[in-house]
Amino acid sequence: MAQIFPAEQARRKTGAELALADIFAAAKLPGDLRVKAVRTAAFSEFAANGLPHRRIETWKYTDLRNLMRDAKPLAPPPDATAKASAKNAGALFPQTGGRRLLFVDGAFVPQLSDLSDMPAGLEICSMAEALASGDPLTARHLGKLLPVRDPALSLNTALMGDGVVIHVAANTIIAEPLILVFVTTSGSGTATFMRSLVVVEPGAQLTLIESYEGPDKSDYQVNAAVEISVGEGSRVDHVKVTCEGSAALHVASVLAALDARAQFNDCYYTIGGSLVRNQVFVRIAGEGASASISGASLLSGKQHADSTLSIDHVAGGCQSREVFKSVLDDEARAVFQGRIKVQPHAQKTDARMMSRALLLSDTAEASSKPELEIFADDVQCGHGTTTGALDPELKFYLMARGVPEKDAEALLIQAFIGEVVDGIDHENIRDVLTEATAGWLRERK
Repeated sequence: MAQIFPAEQARRKTGAELALADIFAAAKLPGDLRVKAVRTAAFSEFAANGLPHRRIETWKYTDLRNLMRDAKPLAPPPDATAKASAKNAGALFPQTGGRRLLFVDGAFVPQLSDLSDMPAGLEICSMAEALASGDPLTARHLGKLLPVRDPALSLNTALMGDGVVIHVAANTIIAEPLILVFVTTSGSGTATFMRSLVVVEPGAQLTLIESYEGPDKSDYQVNAAVEISVGEGSRVDHVKVTCEGSAALHVASVLAALDARAQFNDCYYTIGGSLVRNQVFVRIAGEGASASISGASLLSGKQHADSTLSIDHVAGGCQSREVFKSVLDDEARAVFQGRIKVQPHAQKTDARMMSRALLLSDTAEASSKPELEIFADDVQCGHGTTTGALDPELKFYLMARGVPEKDAEALLIQAFIGEVVDGIDHENIRDVLTEATAGWLRERK
C-alpha cells in the first residue's frame, strides 16, 4: 500500500505562487470567452502543481520554486518614454537585412516595426489583436500543436498578453529574416508573458530570429513561448538570442510540429540573464522530416542556463541532430537535458545528441542528462556528453608561437563555440554571433 504524506497533500504555497494567483485574478487580458476558458484551465493546472521544483524530473537542476522568490507585477503598456528608449534595441542585428518587429515591455509596437511593403504570402499581426478578434488561424493552432504539459508553459498560456502571429502561405519563400526584438525597459522589475504563433504552409520557407534584451541590475521576469507549425516540404530556420540584463529571469518554450519532408533548424545563443531556461519540444510527425537543434551558452559570474529538449520521433525515415555547447567561467552553471523518443512506427530513425561543456574555472559547474527512449528496432540513435577544461597542449602550442595567454584561450574558445555558430546557414547571422562571442571574450578578465 502506498504511503500517504499529509504534508505533500496540503503543500504550503510560496509567496511567488500566491502573488501569481492574485495577478491572474486581477489581470485584464485579451480574448473572448473561449480564450478566457483556455486561460482559466491553464492556470488551474498550474495552481494544482505550483512552480516547478527539483522533484519534477525535467526541472531537477533548475528548482524554480526555490529560485523564484517573488512574482513581479505585469508590465504596464509602454509609454512614449519606454518606446523612445527601445527604439534602437536589437543592435546585434543591424546588418542582417531583415524585417524588424519590436516588442516593448511585452507589447507589440507597430509604429517602430517594419510592416511596409509586405511580400505576398506573408501575414503578420499581434497576438493581442488575434486573441481579441477571434482570429481563425490562431484559434485553430494555438495550444494545439503538441500535447505538452509543463508548468511554465501553463503559466504562459494563462497570462499571455501579446506576441506575434505569423502566417506564410504555401510555396512562399520569405527571402529576408523576420527579426523579433523583445526589449524590457523597466528598471523596477516587471513581468511579461509573450506568446507567438508561426504557421508555415507546405513548400514555404522562413528564417525567424528572436532577440531578448533588457537593463542590467533589474530583476525583471520573462516567460515567452513560440509555437511553430512546419508544413509538408517546408523549411523554418529559427535563431534565438538571449542577451537579458544581469539580474533577469528568463524562461522560454518553443514547440514545433513537423510534417512530411519538413526541415526545422533551431539554434539558441545565450550570453545574458541571471537565470535562463530554454525548453524545446519537437514532434516529428511526417516521414522524411528532419530537425537540427543546437545551442551555445557563454556564462560567467553566477549565471545559470538550462537547455532542456524533448524530441518525439513519430514517423519513419526521419533524422534529428542536437549539439549543445557551454563555456563556463567563475561560478556559472550550465544544465543540459535532452530526451529522444522513438515511437514504435518510427522505423529508420537516425537521431544523435551531444552536449559539451568547457569549464574555465574550478568553481564552474555543468550538469548533463541525455536520454534515449526507443520503441522501434530498425534505428540509429546515439548520445554523448563531455565536460573538461581547455586543452593545455593546444594552449601551449599557441603560446609557444608568440600568442599571448588570453588570446590563446580566446582562440580555443571561439573554435569550441564555432561548431554551433558555423552551423547557421544565414551568413550575416553567423557573423553577428561570431562578433558577439568575440565581445564576450574581450570582456572576460
